[in-house]
Amino acid sequence: MENGYVILGIIALLFLSMYGFAYFSVAREKMKQKREQKNAILKEENRRQESLKKRQVIDEKVKKFTERKKEIQFELQLLEKMKTKQKVS
Repeated sequence: MENGYVILGIIALLFLSMYGFAYFSVAREKMKQKREQKNAILKEENRRQESLKKRQVIDEKVKKFTERKKEIQFELQLLEKMKTKQKVS
C-alpha cells in the first residue's frame, strides 16, 4: 500500500509539473507581448517627438526665409523709389 501512495504522489507531481510548465510558458509569452507592446509605444512616441522637432526646425527655417524675403522686397521698393526720384530730378 505504501508503494501505491508513492506512485500516486509521483503521478500527481508529474501532472502538477506539466501544468506548471504549461502555465509558465503562457505567462512568459504574455510578459513578452506586454514588453514588446510597451517598446512599440515608446518607439512610436520617440518617432512622434522626432517628427515634431523636425517640423519645428522646418517651420523656423521657413519663417526666417519669409522674413528675409520681406526685407529684400522692402529694399527693392526703396531702391525703386530712389530710382524714380533720380529720374524726376
